[in-house]
Amino acid sequence: MAEPVEKKPEKESPETKGWLYKWTNYIKGYQKRWFVLQNGLLSYYRNQAEMAHTCRGTISLHGAIIHTENYSCNFVVSNGGGTQTFHLRASSEVERQKWVTALELAKAKAIQTCSLRQLGKRLSLSVLTCRCFKMMESDEEDEGDQEFPVEISKQELLNAVRGMSNKLEDLRTCNDLIVKHGHALQRSVSDLEQGTGSIKDGGDRKADVASIQPRVKILNERATLFKITSNAMINASTEYLELTQTQGKKWQRLLSHEREQRLRLEEMVEQLARQHSQLEHQCKKTNYNTMERTTNHNHKRTNSNVSHASTAPDSSSATTNTIKDEPKSSDSISNSEDEDDFHDAVTDPEYVDFTVSCAPAHRRTTSNVSAASTRSDGATSHREEETDYSSDQEDAHTLNIVKKREKKREDLPDGDKNNKTTTPVKRASGRERRSRIPDKPDISFSLWSVMKNCIGKDLSKIAVPVNFSEPISFLQRLCEDFEYSEILDRAAGCSDDHEQMALVAAFTVSSYSSTAIRAGKPFNPLLNETFEFDRREDLGWRCIAEQVLHHPPMVAQYCESEQGGGWRCWQEFTMRSKFKGKYLEVEPLGITHLEFKNSGNHYTWRKVKTVVHNIVIGKLWIDQHGEMEVVNHTKGDKCYMKFEPYSYFGGTPKKVTGTITNLDGKVEWVLNGTWDSKMEGSNVIGEAMVKGKSSLEIGASKVLWKKNPMDPQAEKYYNFSKFTCELNELEDYVAPTDSRHRPDQRLMEEGRWDEANTEKVRLEEKQRATRRQREIEAELAQQEGREYEAPNPTWYRAVPDQFNNGKLIHEYQGGYWEAKDTQEWVMCPDIF
Repeated sequence: MAEPVEKKPEKESPETKGWLYKWTNYIKGYQKRWFVLQNGLLSYYRNQAEMAHTCRGTISLHGAIIHTENYSCNFVVSNGGGTQTFHLRASSEVERQKWVTALELAKAKAIQTCSLRQLGKRLSLSVLTCRCFKMMESDEEDEGDQEFPVEISKQELLNAVRGMSNKLEDLRTCNDLIVKHGHALQRSVSDLEQGTGSIKDGGDRKADVASIQPRVKILNERATLFKITSNAMINASTEYLELTQTQGKKWQRLLSHEREQRLRLEEMVEQLARQHSQLEHQCKKTNYNTMERTTNHNHKRTNSNVSHASTAPDSSSATTNTIKDEPKSSDSISNSEDEDDFHDAVTDPEYVDFTVSCAPAHRRTTSNVSAASTRSDGATSHREEETDYSSDQEDAHTLNIVKKREKKREDLPDGDKNNKTTTPVKRASGRERRSRIPDKPDISFSLWSVMKNCIGKDLSKIAVPVNFSEPISFLQRLCEDFEYSEILDRAAGCSDDHEQMALVAAFTVSSYSSTAIRAGKPFNPLLNETFEFDRREDLGWRCIAEQVLHHPPMVAQYCESEQGGGWRCWQEFTMRSKFKGKYLEVEPLGITHLEFKNSGNHYTWRKVKTVVHNIVIGKLWIDQHGEMEVVNHTKGDKCYMKFEPYSYFGGTPKKVTGTITNLDGKVEWVLNGTWDSKMEGSNVIGEAMVKGKSSLEIGASKVLWKKNPMDPQAEKYYNFSKFTCELNELEDYVAPTDSRHRPDQRLMEEGRWDEANTEKVRLEEKQRATRRQREIEAELAQQEGREYEAPNPTWYRAVPDQFNNGKLIHEYQGGYWEAKDTQEWVMCPDIF
């Protein structure tokens, strides 16, 4: 509907005009009007004839607001003050976009023109304003260097490229002609030299001169052709040089402009990150002060009530003293043991209480406590999808738990009083292994410089230098799940299914203990890369893992043990990872199976989300959050655990709570702890009335798992535990595809990061070349009508999972340890 933009003389603005529908009122609705956009003004008329005498309305685009609606032909134009608004509708979305683009360009031009006018006023008297403005406009148009185009026309880009291509083709043509005529000229010169040589040797000079003259003529002709082509080459080169210089300046300005915009955006993001960190700190400080004032106020109220009850004749003076001392009562009251003891006695002298998370659908048959505490508004199941990892979210699915207070040693943790059991990694008579690796080089590198280009992308598809990695592969990182395998050994010997479930739950939590202070990224395994770890001599188990898929990356692992009656564990791990600006989110998608030979119990669970904070600024730190359900498919028992997200507003960091329920939904065990230090569990022994309400009562707590102490110097070598340092230690007789043989990983461990980066690029390019070759083979097989057999994992095969609705899972097929005994690795591909 809009006519093409008509180019006016250089000093006039382009004009856009055409029919649009304008909203008039609720009776007439949209009416067809003729609109004209010129000189930064949008005007409309009832028809084209009115342009000569009557304008129905005008909006200046300087400071105007242009609003559009998605998937609609409507748009709105209003002036900055909102006193005048045009509600418009085009005949199509394409037509609307043409108008919106023209309006935006006119708005930018109007703003620039206004700026130039203001500058002219400052430079000259008001009488010379117009002249100065025209001179500045003329200079700007002549030089063409003052204005940075915000948008690049695709047609303009194509024309420029096409023009340079044509000029380049002319240069090639001239070059071919120069080569051709140059060879011909050289041959003529050689012939002439031979002719003159025969004259010098003697003979009939007249005959020789007569024979030379045609050669001279040919030489002159070819020299002339060579000169012509040389001149053409010079002209073509000059034209190409002028064109490239003209376009080069233009694109240089555009690139400079884009670079400045990018730098401004980066500065803006970093500034926002700093402001976010400051706000976070202020929220913590404010919350702490509020809680402190609330605590002091409660203590003062208790003190006032005690004084009033025990000294009735002096109650007025006591009250007066209390009010008078209120501003400074924080230290005195909080440090008073007698008052603290009395304050506890006011609630209940025998019990301590706390809350734990329970399953959203939890119901109990013996009491209505859980039913009352687990009501949901239906939105909780979706709350985790979009999480603000710095907010404090209330959860309605909690249970109130009470436990009898110990008479002595009240300041000690319950687990330390009742059960000193910990879970050290057993060291039997195995060979001596290394306890540390070389120190990490002191090389500073900004993670933001790499991640700022990856917002919204999948982390597995991002090429990250080794500077942000740690010298182990993801196959080895997954093997760290079994650092506290003694928990499974204890669980294998349990006769109580619920206690066994508690130990299994503690084992799932222990796998996160190493991530609390380690923010490094493990190496992405290559396709068919493997890792074996045979610790039967000291820990009683052995495992084998393989990278079974590359896109998406997927790892399969199998571990078996004969300790405590025997158990086996296998899992398939893949993930979704997204960088969202300030934090990195990793969501595991695989499933883990665990089976005990003695009891026949079969357990499954899925891992929770991992979030890496402070990508832009500050020290990296990791948080685990989400809900985990461990299911005993044999007996029907379930364990529900919640990993609490980090909160600005207090609470226990890295807290994990949960409950174990039987087939009927009755709570049998309660779990409590943190995923970076220890987990405790207690069996439910009944119910108790505390503070006027019914709560579950638990017995003495048992320490299910406790983290091994770290080496104080571990920060120098990537915060690795002793178990982690043993993973990449060289061993004999392992498969040629084992992660220990990976050269870039080994170079990084040795501190040779530059060489490691070079080797990493080589390995990745080799893997890409192999994948391209397979794609070519598959396409060729399809063209020939034959079936192409895609390469399969070496030690795993995809089979239906009966415990996961028949979905495929990669299961260990056996044969690895037998191949290791015979040292026959012909089935292993060359990946390094």
